[in-house]
Amino acid sequence: MFTDQLREAIEDEYKAYYFYKSMASLTNDRYWLDFIQHAMDDEKSHYEMFQQLYYMLTGAYVQSLRKPGPVDNLKGALKQAIRDELEATDKYKIMMLESPLQEGVNPLFIAMHDEMEHAIRFSMMYNAI
Repeated sequence: MFTDQLREAIEDEYKAYYFYKSMASLTNDRYWLDFIQHAMDDEKSHYEMFQQLYYMLTGAYVQSLRKPGPVDNLKGALKQAIRDELEATDKYKIMMLESPLQEGVNPLFIAMHDEMEHAIRFSMMYNAI
């Protein structure tokens, strides 16, 4: 069901934001920090857009979300981030096609596009480390 997928996407975006926040603490390189901050800003935006869409569909917001544990290895975190971003791209593509509301298409398209960009940025970081 679309609302279940959307709830999962909200949880994933919330976790990604805090995962990247922890990941940022593992580097002092301003170039890489800009990449991570960009992804954090996007994840926060996706979370907010998806919460609004969820509210439009259900009349409630997703609450009681859990933060992930701290990250202690940048290369390992980047490897996980690349996988997560590519999986999100596939998920959002399917959700976009199945959205019961026209208002759901744009947020899902934006998130799908941003996740591809994040995967590219994190791949670049991974290969440079």
